Amino acid sequence: MTRSDLGAALVTYQSILAYDGTEFAGFQRQRGRRTVQGEVEKTLRRLGWQEQAIRAAGRTDTGVHATGQVIAYSLAWDREADRLTQALNAMLPSDAAVVRTDEVPAGFHPRYAAHWRRYRYRVIVAPERQPLGERYAWRVWPGPELAAMARAGAMLLGEHDFGAFGQPPRRESHTRRTVRRADWIQNDEGASFVIEGDAFLYRMVRRLTAALVAVGQGRIAPEAIADSLANPRLRWQGRLAPAHGLCLEAVEFDENQADG
Repeated sequence: MTRSDLGAALVTYQSILAYDGTEFAGFQRQRGRRTVQGEVEKTLRRLGWQEQAIRAAGRTDTGVHATGQVIAYSLAWDREADRLTQALNAMLPSDAAVVRTDEVPAGFHPRYAAHWRRYRYRVIVAPERQPLGERYAWRVWPGPELAAMARAGAMLLGEHDFGAFGQPPRRESHTRRTVRRADWIQNDEGASFVIEGDAFLYRMVRRLTAALVAVGQGRIAPEAIADSLANPRLRWQGRLAPAHGLCLEAVEFDENQADG
């Protein structure tokens, strides 16, 4: 028998989300606050979804954007997955959208199935305000030296205890993470910091970005990065890069899962 013979069967789906985080109080549902999870769940319920919560690859903070957030949920849907994408987008608010939807095995959880996550932090180099660009980037001045930031960023590669730069999702969790990419890419407006890791601590990418910019501006020595990695219990005391420059760009799974 097919799904249509018995009516819609319960199927697990994976959807890739993009959202402008400006008007969201982060991804995770919060009472009385507008969140990405809350908007998506509200939309899914209009399609008959009955679970308690969707499952996500990660929880972006207030103001952080995404082009490759991955969620999973089970739904009785009797049409193609691309029609589900269309139905969700017809009801989601204008600052959130589903990029693609695929069927996945029952029990799939993007947080635990993910092998790598990629974030991009955008920096604008300019002495004066940039009203159009600053919604999605951090304006810095004076302009940092890209080569110095790249050299300092290379210190992050491999497995380290990043406890100085962030907090684990649960108090009892460890703070060791593996970074396989930490590149500064120059562009016409400034640069982007692209970092890929198996997972990230709370606000880890924003602290690392601010630290590397400080190196590029000559405000701290590159050795300060190495010292923090060697002494993870000493919390980084530098500034935190603003949320609006950060974007969760992609989540990568094994060969048996769709690439986020």
